[in-house]
Amino acid sequence: MRIITFLTDFGTKSGYIAQMKGAVSSISADARIIDITHDITPQDIREGAFVLLTTIPYFPIGTVHVAVVDPGVGTNRKGIIITTRSHVLVGPDNGLLIPTARLLEDFTVYEITNNNYMLNSISNTFHGRDVFAPVAAHLTNGVPFDKIGVRTSDFVNLDFGMAEITNKSATGKIIYIDRFGNLITNINGIKLREVLNYNNKTMMFVGDKQAEVMFVKSYDFVKKGQMLVTIGSSNFLEIGINQGNAAKKLGLKPDDEVKILFN
Repeated sequence: MRIITFLTDFGTKSGYIAQMKGAVSSISADARIIDITHDITPQDIREGAFVLLTTIPYFPIGTVHVAVVDPGVGTNRKGIIITTRSHVLVGPDNGLLIPTARLLEDFTVYEITNNNYMLNSISNTFHGRDVFAPVAAHLTNGVPFDKIGVRTSDFVNLDFGMAEITNKSATGKIIYIDRFGNLITNINGIKLREVLNYNNKTMMFVGDKQAEVMFVKSYDFVKKGQMLVTIGSSNFLEIGINQGNAAKKLGLKPDDEVKILFN
């Protein structure tokens, strides 16, 4: 059985998600559909890209992922398929899929061009149902990529940037804020652990603020209400407050710079 996942900013009050699932089921009755989330902040491509990036590694090889955060729907933006070593990505050409494609490596981009693999009637405002879901279903039925589209090297890039880690500091930026207000950076936690041990004090500079904080294994290693830095489940360095909201307290947002100094 092939798996198709959905990630969107559609929410769950409307029938949009059911319509996409219906489109898949009408073409590939045996496909198993799994929802990643439908609560991406509306039109927030970067948030969708981060959630996709950090979720896909936990799915089996061969999964087809449909991601739709698509403020440019109905314009001349392309629809694309991306093939990688292990997974297939389907969605709009707006950068949403690219960080994940880079993570999975050796990726090839196809522009979706063949109307035979879309629904008969294509809405100007709902390509998730009329284009991307049907394409994913046909892929799980074994239709070759080059029958659905043509290879292209022209696609919209989205890059979370490269953090810098030395034996005295780590410099990067905030790339995501979770529902708890934790500030997740692009600083690779695995590499950071090579030069920094837990339970060490660090000097944190973030936005226009600075503070001395502990680098700890998880939140409850500091007192309630105390700020900390830790390596989260996505293996990135994150700034948090034990049982508090760091984003609100610090007034920070994605792309704000972060620098951590340590001995």
